[in-house]
Amino acid sequence: MSTLQITDLRASVAGKQILHGVNLTISSGEVHVVMGPNGAGKSTLSAVVMGKPGYEVLGGSVTLDGVDMLALPAWQRAQAGLHLVMQYPSEVPGVSLDHVMEQALIARGRSTDGLDELLEAEAARIGFAPELLHRALNVDLSGGEKKRNETLQLAVLQPRIAILDELDSGLDIDALRDCARRVEALTNDDGPQGQRLGALVITHYNRLLEALRADVIHILVKGRIVATGGPELADQLERDGYAAYAIADEPEASAPGSLDDLFAI
Repeated sequence: MSTLQITDLRASVAGKQILHGVNLTISSGEVHVVMGPNGAGKSTLSAVVMGKPGYEVLGGSVTLDGVDMLALPAWQRAQAGLHLVMQYPSEVPGVSLDHVMEQALIARGRSTDGLDELLEAEAARIGFAPELLHRALNVDLSGGEKKRNETLQLAVLQPRIAILDELDSGLDIDALRDCARRVEALTNDDGPQGQRLGALVITHYNRLLEALRADVIHILVKGRIVATGGPELADQLERDGYAAYAIADEPEASAPGSLDDLFAI
């Protein structure tokens, strides 16, 4: 079993602190869902865990099976078993999807025997056109095709822990169902190393959870997890929104010698 442990994670971007002490523990076979309003820090959380440039870690730790992820560059975090399903997948002209998958498996020390058959089987499973397997990665693909592509890559690589950053963004009903069901299956079936996928799912909407069943729901507001519960918490959010979880802005400390000092008692 693998475990991603996020402890008191604090981080900033462009000089502004976004995460204010996030604590999460995700193990193999578990689906943890992080929901929250716009600007809560959900995508920042995924970026910091995966090592995206431009983010400064102010404190805390991120470990995968006891290994310090924050000490590794992004590519080594991926090789260690972390995987990001991106909200906005990148286009890579001149590099085909099948070649990317071949090199990714080689970098992980895994065999590429039968890769073509595996890619075709996974494509058929999620409704991804087989001719796109040999096209430049994500180039001229629709939003739904890109998300199916991301899901296919996840299924082929079968990491220890996956972070899904708004997988449902830009998907129609059929694509959402196909992608969500494939991820659900990965969390229930033993992978090549004999363990199930653990998933940290970032989403705004309850509809994704109709096919991808959550074990735990976390509500993130202003960089803090303010509530944790079971799947019923997502239903409550659908009805009532985030108003009950609002956090007041912290007052900024007055600089020494400011006018406020004149009225200090």
